[in-house]
Amino acid sequence: MKGTIVKGIAGFYYVLPENRWEEPIQCKARGLFRKDGMKPQVGDHVLFSQEKDQDGFITEILDRDNVFIRPPIANVDCFCIVIAAAKPAPNVQVLDQFLLMAEKEQVEAVIVFNKIDSAQPEKLRELGEIYESLYPVFFVSAKTGEGVESLKKHLRGKQSALAGPSGVGKSTLLNVILGQEHMETGQISRKTGRGKNTTRHAELFSLPQEGGGMIFDTPGFTSFEILDAEEEQLHFLFPEMAPYVGQCRYDDCRHRKEPDCAVRRALEAGKIHPSRYQSYLYFLETIQQKKKY
Repeated sequence: MKGTIVKGIAGFYYVLPENRWEEPIQCKARGLFRKDGMKPQVGDHVLFSQEKDQDGFITEILDRDNVFIRPPIANVDCFCIVIAAAKPAPNVQVLDQFLLMAEKEQVEAVIVFNKIDSAQPEKLRELGEIYESLYPVFFVSAKTGEGVESLKKHLRGKQSALAGPSGVGKSTLLNVILGQEHMETGQISRKTGRGKNTTRHAELFSLPQEGGGMIFDTPGFTSFEILDAEEEQLHFLFPEMAPYVGQCRYDDCRHRKEPDCAVRRALEAGKIHPSRYQSYLYFLETIQQKKKY
């Protein structure tokens, strides 16, 4: 049988069978995975077998599109990068850092500005001007539900993960996306001290909507190390800069003070937003400083 790992705890993996809406099946992994240096991850698509009323056994991990170490999840189709539009004030440099991760891993990135009920309209317009030409952008309020339905429609049929810094309302947004049943489960778990606020394992939930889809609930994706990309790769991770790479006078142009730089010409022409260019300079400096140590 084919299925998807939706949870893994203490050596057991819970596999949701393909095309069957039922309770996941508790499985163990065959020893051959350890021999091959592989470990099943939440999000893996697998083949498994099961005798009646017994634990199943994962027999094969199917080819992965991607895999992450922290948190340990696999086959992410879409990163929903959640940033607060207010309380705390949005940090576009942190947002750009998460976007670089998505670009480097070649995973679709969606930007979700949460807490719009507390934000000034001028600030929302400013954020839209920076990003709406580059990525799908959703302005939502997990508190009021505004904008959430449009986001859910975008996630149909995808295996998505929420990412973003702490304090932006990811857990509340996840509960709204998953609906009342998940919220009640979380409340019950918290009474036993083992709820969302204390869990340290990743879990994959089915989206309760037409067209399906799944979403990761993870304890991670609040931060990550910048950046194992080389400095000569960095400009390719900014989609608005990539078309101008190779048009500068110098092949190794870093787009700072070099003469006849196509990227800076695009910046001056308004084709690259100054905020994004400043992020590029910051990450370039960060990578160069890391190389020194």
